[in-house]
Amino acid sequence: MKLEDKLSRIPAKPGCYLFKDADGAILYVGKANVLKNRVRSYFQKSRPFHPRLNALVKKIADIEWIVTDSEVEALILENNLIKEHKPRYNVNLRDDKSYPFIRITNEDFPQVFITRKIVRDGSEYFGPYTDVKNVRYVLKTLRQIFPIRSCKFQLTPQVIEKKKVDLCLDYYIKNVKGRARGCKAKKITRK
Repeated sequence: MKLEDKLSRIPAKPGCYLFKDADGAILYVGKANVLKNRVRSYFQKSRPFHPRLNALVKKIADIEWIVTDSEVEALILENNLIKEHKPRYNVNLRDDKSYPFIRITNEDFPQVFITRKIVRDGSEYFGPYTDVKNVRYVLKTLRQIFPIRSCKFQLTPQVIEKKKVDLCLDYYIKNVKGRARGCKAKKITRK
């Protein structure tokens, strides 16, 4: 199918598009709220001149697209496709940056925090999230409601019993419960 025919068949839905060269190698991965409008914009004569973009457009021999249910899904899919294929013309997201997760550590007294790195140690992860600002707000709100520990001490029942851990600032401002020289965090039992 010719490139012009493919351009006329692109749906007006959110998703990701992949530009390929004559050998089928992926040159660029992008996302759009309206695929039809975004992809066609590359081929309009009225678009501003940019050397890198012009070089890309000259090499495009084929277009593929993946329709998603929302722009957020398209954003996550774009991230994954760029990391998988490492297209030449995608300068962003190739450097292993990723979307944030909320991590609940696998400890007797778990920590809850934002991370971009997944560690296979039995911790629970929620996400990925596309808006880190909202994730920070949710965690801040949770900490105001629940006494979630913020210290990074290795807390085990034995360490707490022997009072080997100093109290953290959160204890003094009454964000968590504690006792002299040791946190008194509530132990969470996992199912």
